[in-house]
Amino acid sequence: MTIAEQITQDLTASMKAGDTARTGTLRLLRAAFKNEEIKLGHTLSDDESLKVLQREAKQRRDSIDQYRAAQRPELAEREEAELEIIQTYLPQPLSEDELRAIVAEVATAQGDGAQMGAVIGAVMQRVGARAEGGTVSRLVRERLGA
Repeated sequence: MTIAEQITQDLTASMKAGDTARTGTLRLLRAAFKNEEIKLGHTLSDDESLKVLQREAKQRRDSIDQYRAAQRPELAEREEAELEIIQTYLPQPLSEDELRAIVAEVATAQGDGAQMGAVIGAVMQRVGARAEGGTVSRLVRERLGA
């Protein structure tokens, strides 16, 4: 079962259970998937679905930060609830230590003159949806001393 099919199935179950918060979030995810399908012109693969989920999760994290800065805790709480639901569909993220080890391995493999962008690209290709780009970028900067 694909991620999109799982979300559709969970949406049906949440509607039957009367869980309005979960239903609303799952509808937003389905709409995001549909928009991406229209943009790409084909049905999404699981990798493409994961990218959509990551983007939606990042949007929620950014919104939470902005709402907290604007002293709007009720809106931040709503976004946090949506983020929790989205995270149930994302793979378990790598710990920072695991990520650090992968960054070190990739940087070593690319040699002394490794470019930051090349290392970040190689690490992101290797870890996929299990790490955020910002975290990878920070760890690569630390490793390369940039």
